[in-house]
Amino acid sequence: MGIDFCISFRRKINEMEKSANYNLSVEKLQEVFPDNQWIGIGKEFCMMNVQYDRKAHALGHPCRLDGVMMLYCIKGHVRMSVNLNEYDISDNHLIITTPGNILKVSDVPEQDLSELSYIVVAMSQSFASELHIDMKHLISEGLALMDNPVIELTEEAEKLMGQYLSLMAEVLKMKVSSRDDALRALVSSMMCIIAGIWQEKFDEARKNTMTTSTRSRMIFESFIRLVSEYHTKYRNVGFYADKLCLTPKYLSKLIKTASGKSAPEWIDSYVILESKNLLKHSDITIKEIVYRLNFPNQSVFYKFFKARTGMTPSEYRNS
Repeated sequence: MGIDFCISFRRKINEMEKSANYNLSVEKLQEVFPDNQWIGIGKEFCMMNVQYDRKAHALGHPCRLDGVMMLYCIKGHVRMSVNLNEYDISDNHLIITTPGNILKVSDVPEQDLSELSYIVVAMSQSFASELHIDMKHLISEGLALMDNPVIELTEEAEKLMGQYLSLMAEVLKMKVSSRDDALRALVSSMMCIIAGIWQEKFDEARKNTMTTSTRSRMIFESFIRLVSEYHTKYRNVGFYADKLCLTPKYLSKLIKTASGKSAPEWIDSYVILESKNLLKHSDITIKEIVYRLNFPNQSVFYKFFKARTGMTPSEYRNS
């Protein structure tokens, strides 16, 4: 493997970056890694044991997730950005990201680079919808409300997670007609356990934050969900205030109280993140990006982007 693998890996990453709309899907992950690095079911589900290479990884720049992905760190430390929020993931930590999230590996400490190892389980939205668990509830109510979506597993949970992953790998290797159903049952069971751990963490966090700021926090979470959905079309606070049946002034006050950041700052941050994704992972023209992000013209977009990044869109694309 070694040098040949890294050359092949980088070539496939470059091919992916030329696609018109770069989404990180199960199929794209399978394209990046050679056949002996992953096992799965067509374009619907795969799991892989990943060794990190700083110069050749699929998440070096922001990319949009098209599906559900669980990253379980066996050893090492990685800093990961999910929708602008930074998370530290180290030994026996796991994180689940959901459809539409924009991901980026922000940093891997040099001392951890050679030892970093993690398991990735990725599934398409259609596969996730067939699990025997209310994924919609888990995503909209559980994960969206968490300040920190990273779980540090207890020794007991770590052992159980290892058993689940090992058994899933063995089932995937089988060639029987009921294999896919058996896998879905296993994944459903594992997700139920994870959801239970998450719920305990959320309940504990909620007890510690039942103060006068609770309403601000709830409004903030609803605001962020709306911004995630509409930021490519609407950048004015008034639109989001109307959606939440609040005045722009009151919404801005609540958002500032809950997050320390103003509502316009959050909206702009999402637009910048979307811009970076399109600039780095597509070959569409900047004029087309301006149209997609609903800017009146290229000049306005250039000024907007440079004021917030210190670079012009062209400079960022070529960096």
